[in-house]
Amino acid sequence: MAEADTLSPPQAPAATAITCPSCGGTVAIRAAGHSVTVACEYCASILDVSEPAVKLVVEHHRRRAALDIPLGTRGTLKGVEWEVVGWMARSEGGAYPWEEYLLFNPYEGYRWLIYNRGGWSFGEQLTVVPGGGWGGLELDGAHYKHFFAEGTAQVDRVVGEFYWRVKQGDTVRTDDWVRPGYMLSREADDREISWSRSEWIDAKTVEAAFGIRTESGPWPPLPHQPSPHVAWLKQALVIAGIAALAIIAAAMFAGGSRTLAEQTLTIARDGNDQSATLGPITLRRPYQPVSVRAEVPSLSNGWVDLEYTLVDRATQRAFNTYKAAERYSGRDSDGDWSEGSRRTTADFASVPAGTYDLVVDYKGNNWLGAQSIGDWRNAAFAPEMRITVTSGGAPFGVALLALILIGVPVLFGAIRHAAFEQARMGESDFAPTSSEDDD
Repeated sequence: MAEADTLSPPQAPAATAITCPSCGGTVAIRAAGHSVTVACEYCASILDVSEPAVKLVVEHHRRRAALDIPLGTRGTLKGVEWEVVGWMARSEGGAYPWEEYLLFNPYEGYRWLIYNRGGWSFGEQLTVVPGGGWGGLELDGAHYKHFFAEGTAQVDRVVGEFYWRVKQGDTVRTDDWVRPGYMLSREADDREISWSRSEWIDAKTVEAAFGIRTESGPWPPLPHQPSPHVAWLKQALVIAGIAALAIIAAAMFAGGSRTLAEQTLTIARDGNDQSATLGPITLRRPYQPVSVRAEVPSLSNGWVDLEYTLVDRATQRAFNTYKAAERYSGRDSDGDWSEGSRRTTADFASVPAGTYDLVVDYKGNNWLGAQSIGDWRNAAFAPEMRITVTSGGAPFGVALLALILIGVPVLFGAIRHAAFEQARMGESDFAPTSSEDDD
């Protein structure tokens, strides 16, 4: 091994040319000394070039396949310049076709550029056997899940040169394991078993490397195709998490709700309009939320209309809002029922610093015929309402709405990612099946 380390780098094999014994065409051998068979690009005959005398193995008089990436094209992938030296069209017994371009670099050896339904992968032959069992395999510390089992891959068409003997009609038994972005493939025939690993490559990368145009991405997704929503979803989760923490921190910092004013008001039994003023109300922070809570303990089968006006004593600037407290109950064929609440809260989201008065305009109402402790027709009964003005953290409703708005895009991204993964895994031989599918 030490002796091998002292050797100079291998020299690039020189390209040579031969004459096809079937059609007479000149066939270039780009990996001379490495290639075993060559498919004539003019008549598709398979030639054995492992010996000086070129032998005709299989003869096919037909036109050369029109390749998206012509033989001899060079392109750079993974920082290495590769030359396309061979091409095969393969399928599962004539169904589910895909294409494989054999790439060659004299210093790096061979790689595969695989095209399947608009998706590209970059493959390499493995010199080690992955560990694990049929449920999953391990390679270089990464876990691969079993995806396809007991398939049969056949060669439908072949053009170019290869480092093994290949011809149309050759078949191998296949199994595949995947993880996002990668696939392990096992191919076996009666003579040998080979392992390869292919890596998903973005179509734009292949287009830039070889100057071609490809169709849009595959659907359903390919087995090892990574979800395009993962990167966005990770960023969205980080941003949403930061925003949510900021909202919570702001609520905690501005928290510690304090009472600014409190007063008990009597509600007129005749339903006339009434008004009361609470103040002064002093707000010290540049901006803060202000809440006004009204509670009518004896309210029954009636309502109270409430209109609040927060007025700055210095500038007379006013902030307005409206609420109503209402409570109803009774009994019908379904039994007792009730609705509404004797308590209601109005929020001013962001009020600037200053000294304010709160003007409360209110009016009580009731249903005719109501018979309860809240029956305002009773002259001895004087309903009361408690008004409490507080300031502190952001109102719960506002904070909750902000959190929901932050979470909606994340939820949308998660749904799209889940739909992608469901479609991808639905192609697997190990995908769960429903009773409807079984029927």
